[in-house]
Amino acid sequence: MTGHSVKNFLDESKFNRFHFGILLWSLLIISFEGYDLVVYGSVVPFLTEEWALSPIQAGVIGSYGLFGMMFGSILLSLLSDRFGRKSIIIVSVIFFSVFTTISGFATEPQLFSWCRFLAGVGFGGTLPTIISLLTEYIPKSSKNRAITIALCGNQVGGILAPLLGVLVFEALGWRPILWFAALPLLLVPILIKALPESPEYLISKGKLDTLDRTLRKIDTNYKNQLIVKNESVEEASSERMPLLSLFKSKLGLSTLLFCIVYFMGLLMIYGLNTWLPKLMHSAGYPIISSLGFAIFLNGGALLGTILIGVIADRKGSKNVVIALYVLGAVCLALLGFKSNIFFLYLLIAIAGVCTMGNQSLLNAFVSQYYPTNVRSTGIGLANGVGRLGGMLGPTLGGVLLSLNVSIELCFLAFALPGVLAALCLFFVKKNTDVKKEVEIVNARLKVN
Repeated sequence: MTGHSVKNFLDESKFNRFHFGILLWSLLIISFEGYDLVVYGSVVPFLTEEWALSPIQAGVIGSYGLFGMMFGSILLSLLSDRFGRKSIIIVSVIFFSVFTTISGFATEPQLFSWCRFLAGVGFGGTLPTIISLLTEYIPKSSKNRAITIALCGNQVGGILAPLLGVLVFEALGWRPILWFAALPLLLVPILIKALPESPEYLISKGKLDTLDRTLRKIDTNYKNQLIVKNESVEEASSERMPLLSLFKSKLGLSTLLFCIVYFMGLLMIYGLNTWLPKLMHSAGYPIISSLGFAIFLNGGALLGTILIGVIADRKGSKNVVIALYVLGAVCLALLGFKSNIFFLYLLIAIAGVCTMGNQSLLNAFVSQYYPTNVRSTGIGLANGVGRLGGMLGPTLGGVLLSLNVSIELCFLAFALPGVLAALCLFFVKKNTDVKKEVEIVNARLKVN
């Protein structure tokens, strides 16, 4: 039993109850993470009033969580490639649940900011590790669809946060929607039993009995299907410095371009999630209606993400992602101009698909781009650097509002990064070409 033969079996297997179980748990985890992540955008109007925060101060507080995500994405992804996916997922869930709950008891901005930072560490570790686990276990024919469906959890959480706010703000205030974040802690014992461990990790640690029990859940006769192809070029899983490997074997340029794409994409996403209700409120809409725009933003992304995942499985991911970034930029630019309410909601829903939904598809594309031994590290680095853009988004919105910049220019500022992201992704080499070059280098290393 080798990593390459197991990978071949998992790629060619048929989607069944085992895969559905992983997908369901992944969707649930990402939903809780998405809720905790965007809930700040729902409470920020109340925090600015209660703590007398300026727009810039509110934007900086929003960036604390994203700063923590940068650390979590890079650090926990490295640990995931070294120590396995399952334990890092559990640690991440505990982190973001505990500290988001504590933030609901904060009475001043400093404690709230530190809670957002520490919760952000958990946010950062969750996404790349979940994506890596799904990439390893889901059949090749369903990978894009499964990953994008799991990442719809971001939109589920993004809808739930403002929706819950609409229901409880007037009666109970803003704190209860932060206390709701404690719910995932009750599921941790179940997650420990339900989630499988990375097959590559189990092989490297000699835990073949555990892997055998897991693979039998997919097919009791799996051993008869462990056909080894190109065994001589099997990926080297013993790489001690996976971060450096991202810049070797012709991966360097693509890695740099992915970092820029993530930077631009997350700038749009977190800028909008933080400031869309406030921008619409500044444009003359009541606060409850402004929260409705946030629901449409995430709702559009939720429905559209499933569709674009199906299209990507059939047509390929790269061109779909590029086209969606361009379309999203156009929609965001148009949001700055007055129009009838139906067209406005339509633009917001499409913008949700082209930003948050497209980010899910981008994650699926990148997860399949890198070799197994550096997959989580590659996704984690791109997400980590991207968090710098995510931090800039809320701060940028705060600066623009404090300078009384027109709504048209505010939305244009969030649209331009989409064009830059599409341009960078255009120059990324085809992953099939890169993987062939990586396999050749690995083969030479094994010979030497």
